[in-house]
Amino acid sequence: MSKQALTQLSLARFREFVRQPEALFWVFAFPVLLALGLGFAFRESEPERIPIGVTGADSAALLETLGTSPALRVRAYDEQVAKEALRAGRISLLVRGGENPEFVFDPTRPDSRIARLEADVALQAAAGRTNPLPVRVVETDEPGGRYIDFLIPGLLGLNLMGTGMWGVGFSVATARMQKLLKRLVATPMRKSDYLLSHVFSRLIFLVLEVLVLVSFGWIVFDVAVRGSLAALGVVCLIGALTFSALGLLVASRAETIEGVSGLMNLAMVPMWVLSGVFFSVDRFPDSIQPFIRALPLTALNEALRGIINEARPLSALLPQILIMVAWGLGTFVIALKIFRWR
Repeated sequence: MSKQALTQLSLARFREFVRQPEALFWVFAFPVLLALGLGFAFRESEPERIPIGVTGADSAALLETLGTSPALRVRAYDEQVAKEALRAGRISLLVRGGENPEFVFDPTRPDSRIARLEADVALQAAAGRTNPLPVRVVETDEPGGRYIDFLIPGLLGLNLMGTGMWGVGFSVATARMQKLLKRLVATPMRKSDYLLSHVFSRLIFLVLEVLVLVSFGWIVFDVAVRGSLAALGVVCLIGALTFSALGLLVASRAETIEGVSGLMNLAMVPMWVLSGVFFSVDRFPDSIQPFIRALPLTALNEALRGIINEARPLSALLPQILIMVAWGLGTFVIALKIFRWR
């Protein structure tokens, strides 16, 4: 098939996309709104005080002493009400008064452990304890260290995955369900050209898609790209091609919208959770780290953060790039092999 025919196929896929207002919303508006909401929710501000409760004997004295801590918000409770508040998570720590105050908390909750330490410091200081070793505190605010700096590259990676997989997968599944693919069998069009046209049509939006989110992060939250714009473009291009190929694989046999939706969720939800979009992958156990690091979205997010936040060159991101290339080539070859028109 000629290059001109492939170009026309790609343009046809592009026209199909722009005629769907809901698709444009999910590609351009949704990631911006998500970044806006989460960016303001986790904006730079003083940490919120941790709610704790006091009960029992000397609760008034405890209330006054613990109220001196800048990290705690203290309230007196009846015993039964305090237990319920602790169980429901409305307070992170319960302090029972007496000759030896008692701390009741869930040690698996980080906020409860912090509240326990802060309460102990306040009580011990009130009892006359002094620190035998003075410690100097140095506060830092390094560029790229805010939550929004972590979030913007993750949302960019998430958007590249979503537009690649949903845009390609739904288009192919819809054409098959409407019997359009069945008619294309009679044409001289090759299977590879048809599949490549879906991949290339995604790239038409790539520059605008990346530009909108990166510009929004820079203008609204001062999230600057510290690395090379060319390197950012290369990584985004590889990521877009990888997830377009994965979308083709998912849609290669699906016959209904419900079927392709289920397969898409099966492929994407684990990456939503595990690939470090909203929080670091280091939070997961070491035993599953090799599996997480091998996911294409994890590799894409790490590469994007390496360029945007750390100014790393492409040579330092070679492992992540190879993972994405392997996923892209592998899934496209498999999709080409098992794809069916009917």
